[in-house]
Order: sequence, then C-alpha cells, then structure tokens
Amino acid sequence: MPRPVTEEDVWRRITQAFPCTGKNALGLPLDDDAALLTPRAGQQTILTCDWFLEGTHFLRDRHPADAVGWKCLARATSDIVAMGGSPRCFLLGLALPGSHSGPWLRGFFEGLQRAAAAFACNLAGGDTTRRDEILISVTVVGEVPSGKAIRRSGAKAGDQVFVSGTLGEAELGLRMLEKHRGFAQPKNAALKKQLYPEPPMALGQWLLRNKLASAMMDLSDGLSSDLPRLARASGVGAKIVAAQLPITRLADRADGISLALHGGEDYELLFSVRPAVAKRLPETYCGRALTRIGEITAGKEIVVEMAGTVKPLAPGGWDPFRK
Repeated sequence: MPRPVTEEDVWRRITQAFPCTGKNALGLPLDDDAALLTPRAGQQTILTCDWFLEGTHFLRDRHPADAVGWKCLARATSDIVAMGGSPRCFLLGLALPGSHSGPWLRGFFEGLQRAAAAFACNLAGGDTTRRDEILISVTVVGEVPSGKAIRRSGAKAGDQVFVSGTLGEAELGLRMLEKHRGFAQPKNAALKKQLYPEPPMALGQWLLRNKLASAMMDLSDGLSSDLPRLARASGVGAKIVAAQLPITRLADRADGISLALHGGEDYELLFSVRPAVAKRLPETYCGRALTRIGEITAGKEIVVEMAGTVKPLAPGGWDPFRK
C-alpha cells in the first residue's frame, strides 16, 4: 500500500517546482513561515489577492492542471497590470485532496512556473492544506512608481473610452469547454483565452509611462459589470457604442456583441483617455488592438447605443452572488 501523502510531501514538490537555489524571490529560504520584503526606492507597493475555486472558476475534469496553475496567477496579476504596475512576487494558498498530490499537482506547478516566468513574478511563500475540492488563493505583491498608479477614479466627462484586445472570447471559450468531453486544449483563440489568459502588462506600463490613461481597470467580470465600477469611482457616466466593440470572429454578430458586453475573464484593459491625447494611441500595441468604444459622460447613467437606439446598460457580467 502506498505511503499516505503528507503536507511535507506537497511542500517538497513546491520547492522542487520553484527551486530558486532553495530560496524565494526575495533571497530568503522558503522554509521560513513568512517572507521579508524591502520596498525599492521610489516605488509604491500594490497588494491584491484572488480566489480560484473548483466548480466556480475552473472545472477539474475540463481545465488541464497546467491551465489551472497558469490562470490562477494570471488572474491575480491582472489587478497589478490594471494600475500600470509590475508584479514582484506572490503567495500561494493551496487546498487539494490527497488524490491530486501526484500527477495533477506536477501539472499545476508546470503551468504556475510558466506564468511566474512570463509575468516575472516569483513565489515568496504560502500555505497548503487538504480538502476534498481544490481551492486556490493567490496574493500578488507589485510595484508602481510612487504616486503614479493609474486608478479607476480619474475619468472626466468627455474622455474617450478604450479597451484592449478582443472582448467576449474567454466566455465563448468557457461555452466550448463545457460542451467538450475531457480536458480541453487551446485549439482556437477563445479556448486559449479561457485556459491561458495573458494580461497586457506591457500595455499597462506603457500607458502609465506616457501618462495616457486618466482611469483604468481590468475586465474580469465583463464590460457591463466593470464599466459601472470605473464610472462610479470617477463620479461620471458613460455611453458605449455596440457597433464599435471588438467582438470575436468565432461567433455571429449578435452573439458576439452580447459576449463582448457581458462575458467575463478576458483580463483586458478598460481605460479612459483625455480627448487631447487620444490621437497618440496607436491602433495596436504589442499585438493587441486598442479600440475606442465610447465616451465618458457628465451624468451617472451607463448606456449603450445599439441599432440606433440608446438604452441603459444593465450589469450582466459575472457576479458570484447572483443566482
């Protein structure tokens, strides 16, 4: 009979996956209970955390283990990107059944390793425990030049509203995945975005360096849910033009617009730009389209123009408390 898995076994696999010569990203042994962080000169610290739960955010029998590892860090890193910052390190909270402490865990760490390398965000510590379902919590520490972070609260009436990339692809990928038998592979743009999202870090930092964005956030819950949050923080309203939305080519137009308005998990950037500097924006940046989709208004209402009719845009994106 195989020896029962212990927490030491799981932790040993973590240190094997993130050796860093036996130390964390901050130059300290990973066997300490906590990490020490010294802020770098001229930098302000950004802190964010994110849950990634089996059955809510991923499906154990559909999402490959490496995709779970990649995506749990990508999701949390997106919040750093949305302020124009750079991730520095992360803490991992992991609960899983003993049955998934072998091949599944190795696959999970393979994806997490790739994400950590891609985002230059290394493991600084964390905690593990046993549970029947897989629960993941990621806390990311990032940095941004002091006083320069792009907030949600800087938009003003007359600003133009932009988004990066294509909207609705991740939601479409989820639909495809739910119809798929067994583990899905990224055979098209929608499945790739659902399984292995890539927050546009270079774009966020470029917008900050060039002082182009007046307000910004990431699109995690869907445009119809996230835009009101930016507008509320800025004390403004917004008008979106459906015909200008960058929709996926993998769906018909009507479905594409619905996906673009309400689909979550795209992890693209939503940002406002002063009219005087909007002309400085290129059509693409690092391979991602930058699309003007509307403007900030003086009122508090969020509306969408569709087929010549302007109507209120009700939040229809992801809400974990909505039945």
